Amino acid sequence: MQDEQAVSVPERQANDPDPITGEGAAGGPPGSGPRRVRAMVLVAMAATFMAMMDSYIVNVAVPSIRADLGASVSAVEMTVGGYILLYGLFLVTGGRLGDIVGYKRMFLIGLGLFTAASLACGVAPNPEALIVFRCVQGFSAALFFPQILSIIQTSFEGARRDRALALFGVTIGLAAITGQLIGGVLVHLDLFGWGWRPIFLVNLPLGLATIAGAAWTMPGVKGVQRPRLDLPGVGLLTVALLLLSFPLAEGRTAGWPAWCFVMMALSVPFFVAFGRWEVRLAESGGQPLVSPALLRLRGYRSGNLVFLAFFACNAGLFFVLAVQLQSGLGYSALGAGLLFAPLGIAFTAVSLVVPKIMNKLGLHILTAGYALNALGYLLLLLIALAAGDNLSGPMLIPALVVVGVGQGLGVSPLLGTALAEVPPQEAGSAAGVLETVGQLGMSVGIALVGLLYFSTLGDSVSRHGYTHAFTVTLVLNLVLALLATVFVPPLRKAAAAQMAAAAR
Repeated sequence: MQDEQAVSVPERQANDPDPITGEGAAGGPPGSGPRRVRAMVLVAMAATFMAMMDSYIVNVAVPSIRADLGASVSAVEMTVGGYILLYGLFLVTGGRLGDIVGYKRMFLIGLGLFTAASLACGVAPNPEALIVFRCVQGFSAALFFPQILSIIQTSFEGARRDRALALFGVTIGLAAITGQLIGGVLVHLDLFGWGWRPIFLVNLPLGLATIAGAAWTMPGVKGVQRPRLDLPGVGLLTVALLLLSFPLAEGRTAGWPAWCFVMMALSVPFFVAFGRWEVRLAESGGQPLVSPALLRLRGYRSGNLVFLAFFACNAGLFFVLAVQLQSGLGYSALGAGLLFAPLGIAFTAVSLVVPKIMNKLGLHILTAGYALNALGYLLLLLIALAAGDNLSGPMLIPALVVVGVGQGLGVSPLLGTALAEVPPQEAGSAAGVLETVGQLGMSVGIALVGLLYFSTLGDSVSRHGYTHAFTVTLVLNLVLALLATVFVPPLRKAAAAQMAAAAR
């Protein structure tokens, strides 16, 4: 999904159906092309759903995991955050490996490792093993997830590519929202007396079916040239992100010792060194992990900022709300999961009519979406302040519906809008960076919001303590949501200017 992502026609087998037109080549089975293309899209969306769902499905199982394994709050946070951290850390690297060995091959390798890691998570005997296997899950998801965008970019053109990218965005948002509900249902059913373990074991049949489908449907294509992996870039970026993210996740539990601040301070020179190395490599004709030219695009920069703020506020809300509903308000895992259903329904319903709304609002749909998302957070805050210790789950439903509507308007068009200025040969790489920024936003959001929530809660495990902590963290969520709204206008204007230039 890097610079060399354009597909060379001779790389396809002579009898393979054309993935753009859906027609079989000479000698191919008549009529098999369209079915194969539809199946390929279904397989790609299934893999997308699994990767994103596993970022959220653990949230409602936190109390069950703590009770069964005797896990500390810090261990549970690492179970959630470790997946997100490793996932975001290696997305760009996974995309480059797809350029080197082939998108289909890397997709199958990553998905196979992900399925095996899910089995290991499901049988983990202690918190330490669960954290390790969750990190392996995140790493393997980073191997197959970028290949989805690369295959979309190389297999579709024009309106078909736009529809595939829109479906990709809808799947991401739907998985993030329904992950809470699926987790709650599985924990409540307590299948075979396994408690929380089915939230990971459910990936086995899904993973095996997706692997089989990918082996049949996905084209075995890669870039025309054989790029090299920018190992120094990978190393610098990995160290920089670890130095920043690890102390955010562990600092509160450790009491914020000096090493936390030292690590975060050290991340700055590593980020600077990474940027300088990428510039030097590009100027010398090399193949950098991240093209410096991308960051000079105004709309793309704004898109990254929207991704960061949007995913930070929503991931933080989902994590804290799941804890608040169960530990603070006494809901079961199923009850907590069901309270996310109205948000999911609103998101899905609005996403289905986004094309019609865009015909009327154009790119103003993004401004409307993120403004509604921020309004939903404001309503949550006002409800929590008004209800106080009488706060209950159903009171939050109207605000959650508003959040769902805002997300429905903002998620699907975001990827295409952020990439509007990006040259076609850079689209795959740019999309991988956007997803990396989004995942980093999730990791930082969970760390910051979780830090504020549990720090405010302190030793007070009363209903009043939980309500107060929830109210305080909603202020931070609202600020992050407003930041996403602020970054939308330059993104929208840059995309509109690019489309106007293309029309001339």
